[in-house]
Amino acid sequence: MDASSIDEFWVPGAFELPLAADRLAARGVYDAVVALGCVIRGETPHFEFVSAEAARGLGEVALKHGLPIAFGVLTTDDTEQAMARAGGRHGNKGWEAAQAALEMIAFMERVART
Repeated sequence: MDASSIDEFWVPGAFELPLAADRLAARGVYDAVVALGCVIRGETPHFEFVSAEAARGLGEVALKHGLPIAFGVLTTDDTEQAMARAGGRHGNKGWEAAQAALEMIAFMERVART
């Protein structure tokens, strides 16, 4: 797979990821959607609400459309932790989510052949 076979879309925040993933899945042209984002803890419970709804919503989209939706939303205490997980000393969680999407595409193709 090369970069020309990947479409990139941006949304304003992690809470908007499920709706965006649903619209992309409904088009019927993608083998998977990789949802990437980051929710950084603040001083209010907003962090928990946003991250939980992003996870729940993306899971619902996957089940509704029968399409792999890779969850690459970081939940961190600060920007430093986010950078460490987005290609820094703790790996690249975006790359890992993309790998999971590719593995699920292969799984879905194997299941369809059986």
